Amino acid sequence: MRQTNWLEKKIERTLETFPWYGLLHPGGADGLRKTTALGQLPLMTSERLEKHYYGAYRPPGDVRRLRVYRTSGTSSGIRKTIYYSEEDERRYAEIKSGIFGRFLQGSGVRNALSDMGTGHAADTARDVFRRIGLQAESVSFRLPVERHLERLEALRPGVLYTMPSILDRLLQAADDPARFRIRKIILVGEPAPPAWQAYVAERLGIRPADVMDTYGSIEIGTLAYFSHRHGRYLFAEGIEAEGLRDEPPIAGSGTLGDGESVLALTSTEREMFPAVRYVTYDVVRDLRPIEVDGERRMSFQALVRRLGPELKHGEKISVYDIENVVFRHLEQAVVRIQVDGNKLRVHVRSEGANPERLAAIEHELMDRIPEIGQMIRNRLLDELKVVQADSDAPFDGEAVKHKKIYYK
Repeated sequence: MRQTNWLEKKIERTLETFPWYGLLHPGGADGLRKTTALGQLPLMTSERLEKHYYGAYRPPGDVRRLRVYRTSGTSSGIRKTIYYSEEDERRYAEIKSGIFGRFLQGSGVRNALSDMGTGHAADTARDVFRRIGLQAESVSFRLPVERHLERLEALRPGVLYTMPSILDRLLQAADDPARFRIRKIILVGEPAPPAWQAYVAERLGIRPADVMDTYGSIEIGTLAYFSHRHGRYLFAEGIEAEGLRDEPPIAGSGTLGDGESVLALTSTEREMFPAVRYVTYDVVRDLRPIEVDGERRMSFQALVRRLGPELKHGEKISVYDIENVVFRHLEQAVVRIQVDGNKLRVHVRSEGANPERLAAIEHELMDRIPEIGQMIRNRLLDELKVVQADSDAPFDGEAVKHKKIYYK
């Protein structure tokens, strides 16, 4: 007997939209159709997506009816291309507005300001807020930080939707952030630890419970949100979550700590992305179901770190993007990428490294993802720093080989 009818339908829809999906199973498409449990399906790893989807997939029919988003690079140097159908966009906005509406219920807020940089979340924010009856405006990442503060002063938004990295800079630039009278904060993007959220709430004169962190990806959409009532992240509607350990296709998964697992997600809603056991490369702690309003809901305690070759610094940037720039200036080098809070540091060890070359690498990295460079120049992001590594500091060669990002 099959696990659920939804799995059968999901496999069939994925094969119809992405015929290459059948190549991932030893038994081909027929083998996939005979699968009786989600855990028996092949993992959708970054290598498989690079080969078959990012930059390689061409949707049939009228592409003009699809929304197209591009994000950080792949190992081939090509920026990822991700498609959304009209139905994808509708369900994305419906699910997201439901989460936001529950968080804002009873707060009395009337207007929202989106300060998001670029990308899918930024493009759809105004529609999401309008669905729950709020007046919604946005402020462009192309404007300097002073203009952002002016918009906050003029609008006094009841809710601010932004990224931790941008909010950090806004709080640094504002003399008295509480004067903006923001009553609710919704976050997406980089990790937002509880201690940092408490600091944000104190600066704005609100409670920590008035800050909601959300977790998403451009590939699938909104994935989870933090529930202060339960003290955990709850997955969004239509998301089936698995925790992976000791999986050979996932470099580093064999060295996870107690209670840690790599998150793999399947979406029952997404059409134009092969969201079947999609490996996020995010390490979560204590993934397990809990009871929420009489129903079993999958949840996790915290996002710990990433194992994969991609990170968020305002916008997504990959290790491949960074290494491509470094190796244009240095023939031989060992690169280590470190994330400390919302600050990104690139440590380079090379005999040819000198201050001039490191400065040139830093300058070029700013524009590897043009949106990141624009936000840095407008002081909406901390500078992306390139430094010479201490020759005595040990580098984990295996971790560098597997494109690991170091979190402090």
